[in-house]
Amino acid sequence: MKKQLLAIAVTALAAGTVFAQANDTLAKIKASGSVTLGVRESSGLGYTLGNGKYVGFHTEMGERILKDIQKQLGLTALEVKYQPVTSQNRIPLVQNGTVDIECGSTTNNTARQKDAAFAFTTYVEEVRIATRANSGITGIKDLNGKTIVTTTGTTSVQTLRKNKRADGLTFKEVMGKDHADSFLMLETGRADAFIMDGSILAANISKSKTPNDYKVVGEVLSVEPIACMMRKDDPAFKKAVDDSIVRQIKDGSLTKLYDKWFMQPIPPNNVKVGLPLSAATKDAWAHPNDKPMEAYDAK
Repeated sequence: MKKQLLAIAVTALAAGTVFAQANDTLAKIKASGSVTLGVRESSGLGYTLGNGKYVGFHTEMGERILKDIQKQLGLTALEVKYQPVTSQNRIPLVQNGTVDIECGSTTNNTARQKDAAFAFTTYVEEVRIATRANSGITGIKDLNGKTIVTTTGTTSVQTLRKNKRADGLTFKEVMGKDHADSFLMLETGRADAFIMDGSILAANISKSKTPNDYKVVGEVLSVEPIACMMRKDDPAFKKAVDDSIVRQIKDGSLTKLYDKWFMQPIPPNNVKVGLPLSAATKDAWAHPNDKPMEAYDAK
């Protein structure tokens, strides 16, 4: 009987520890000596080189955040596990504890704030239109009767449908399973235009076989703050992440990191993306905040 009670007590203690760590990511990291970073495979802010190697502006920024947390926790070593996520599964994987922090290309909006917490904004995105250079498409008005591709789990075509300048337009919508698949549809002529975050469009164009065959055109469809995503109701972990972001802004390392990934040649093709730091992103860094997309207005 005593052994049974002891076993029950140990089980209860273990369950209590797991429950406590569910909303205490710092405790979870310290106890396990590991952390799981959610990364993207074909985003403008993070992508894979294959063989488990993940790179990009947000990927490397996330790694620096985790180094700062390692230092904060006094850990001599911290194992960083990389978990590829997609537009469809990123929120569930954060919610269920598979991913501790996701640093991909996720828009912070009020709907998603019901399911997850967001760090300070580190990139302000503009949703644009990519098309073949000889398509004749120069903006929203030219999309009538066209086939438009976007990526499953993103909000880009919804954004277009809400745009007043799209009133009266009819177009066919197709979905890519990820950003690389969406761009492939544009490359192979199955779509006339790819609507997505400007950084994703520019990155996919730069990595294509014939970058000069494509261009980003037209009006800004929406302005969206991009931020790392975490589980809700864990203020200590959010503060640790935000503190690291502020540190990277203040010491200039985030600016240098941006220059590395957007203004210098990058792997695998040693081609420059060529997206200068925007005024909106500079403003977000000057005034660190976690405001949702609804607080921004497309100009």
